[in-house]
Amino acid sequence: MFEQQTNTTGLKSSSRLLELIYHATVRSVRQSHGNALFGLAMNIMQTVIFVMAFYVMFSILGLRGSAVRGDFLLYIMSGIFLFLTHTKALSAVVGSEGPASPMMKHAPMNTLIAICASAIGALYIQVLSLVVVLFVYHVAFVPVVIFHPVAAFGMLMVAWFSGVAIGMVFLALKPWLPGFVNIGSTIYARANMIASGKMFLANTLPANRRSLFDWNPLFHAIDQARGYTFLNYNPHYSSYSYPIILALVLLMIGLMGEFYTRKHASISWSARR
Repeated sequence: MFEQQTNTTGLKSSSRLLELIYHATVRSVRQSHGNALFGLAMNIMQTVIFVMAFYVMFSILGLRGSAVRGDFLLYIMSGIFLFLTHTKALSAVVGSEGPASPMMKHAPMNTLIAICASAIGALYIQVLSLVVVLFVYHVAFVPVVIFHPVAAFGMLMVAWFSGVAIGMVFLALKPWLPGFVNIGSTIYARANMIASGKMFLANTLPANRRSLFDWNPLFHAIDQARGYTFLNYNPHYSSYSYPIILALVLLMIGLMGEFYTRKHASISWSARR
């Protein structure tokens, strides 16, 4: 009865929503560590450790000959960057605040804003880490030459988007099956250490082996990214449309599941995490 009624236009509502997502994204990024620079440094260090570990493994096992002709470290980084972006996006969405979170008691806040903030925060950290690592490698070691940089970055966005979509499905199931979601998301992330295809090229796989990886959207994104990164590689057995279409389908399923879950939210769910 005493609530003040205000007329808001679509543009004003959109700008308010974007502002809320921005502030929630800043909060999400700073949640990992109070010092933003230290948090970024830790993420960069994780990326460098991954790259060095795979470089040593390829060298010891004598697999460098199976890589595409070009900068070998760039070949490794093209897989590592997309793998980490996909995995971090999935983990961020699954770990975002649900309908039973205390933050949802604040009127402008809702689960959609929390999900967007977690996903954008993960993308921000990964892109910033990518830029720093490539810049240092370009300045201190050898010049970095990417055949189609815009398209290669587009595949990074496809890897992020598919991670968000898969994370949405897990998030919708989380209040109902928390144990299954924790185990399932961990198994998926660990399986992608091999199933993502970051250690080999799709063109070099025999047909019976390639069928083991075709289901994975990250496998297609990494293979297409290498086609855009290197002049001497043309992917024949992967597609950029498959991960996009699959991600859109999974995102719609996840949003419908999250909407249904939000309608049946219970405060006791926060104790089951």
